[in-house]
Amino acid sequence: MFLDGTVLILHCCDIVCSSSGISAGLILLSEEIDTGEPAHLDTLPVTVKRNAYGRQLGSFCTTADLTEIPAFPMVFIRAPYIASVKEPVKVLGTVDDHIIAVQYKHQIGLSFHPELTGDTRIHKYFVDMVRNVI
Repeated sequence: MFLDGTVLILHCCDIVCSSSGISAGLILLSEEIDTGEPAHLDTLPVTVKRNAYGRQLGSFCTTADLTEIPAFPMVFIRAPYIASVKEPVKVLGTVDDHIIAVQYKHQIGLSFHPELTGDTRIHKYFVDMVRNVI
C-alpha cells in the first residue's frame, strides 16, 4: 500500500533500491525542487514544482493514460508536478502537458494519490518492477 507523502522502500542493498514517492514523497525523492530549497533524499533525477496546482481548493480528479496502464483515475491534492527530467528517466504519464509520473531505475515518482482510488494497477506495476530486480 502507498501512503500519503511517504516513500515506500521495499528492498535496499548495494545493488538495488526500489522506492515509490507519491506527492510529498515525490518531492523527497527529487534531485531538485523549484523553490531552491535543498534536496532531501536526492535519488530521482527530476525537478519538481511544489504545490503546482495551487492550494487545497485547486485539488482535482481526472483520468489519464499511463505507460502500460490506460485510463487510470488520479486524485491530485496540492500536488506537485515534474518540471523536468534528466536522462534516462522514463516519463510514464502527463496531464495537461505536465509530467505527473516517472520511472527511474527501480523507483517511481507520482504527483497524484493512487491510494485514494480503488484502482490497484499502479501498485501492481510497482510490485512487478521490484519483483523483477529481486
